[in-house]
Amino acid sequence: MIETKTLTCVACPKGCEVTVEYEGDEIIDIKGNACPQGQSYAEEEIVAPTRILPTTIRVKNGALALCPVKTTKQIPLEKMFKAMEIIGKKEVEAPIKMGDVLIEDILGTGANIVATRDMPEKL
Repeated sequence: MIETKTLTCVACPKGCEVTVEYEGDEIIDIKGNACPQGQSYAEEEIVAPTRILPTTIRVKNGALALCPVKTTKQIPLEKMFKAMEIIGKKEVEAPIKMGDVLIEDILGTGANIVATRDMPEKL
């Protein structure tokens, strides 16, 4: 069955409304993109959507109880909840420096979980 989906492209600042006709993983037609990145974005969004995962991780003996973290690259959308489960069970020791790898290669995606700010020890 042929389906149609309209996406707001985030590949460039224009934010084009891109309409994709597809059947399963097969793209039939893409319309509305003003640049080539729009076509690539729409194809990926239908066939294998990915996202950067921003969240927080628990910190032991830190100035704050949580430290903001993110993946170093996009991971498959279907792995987000499992990744959140793993991160939610993890606690790291302060001090932490921005960019420190707190979890390596989460779920075999090749993405590391890194701190996005410094976290000093509790005074």
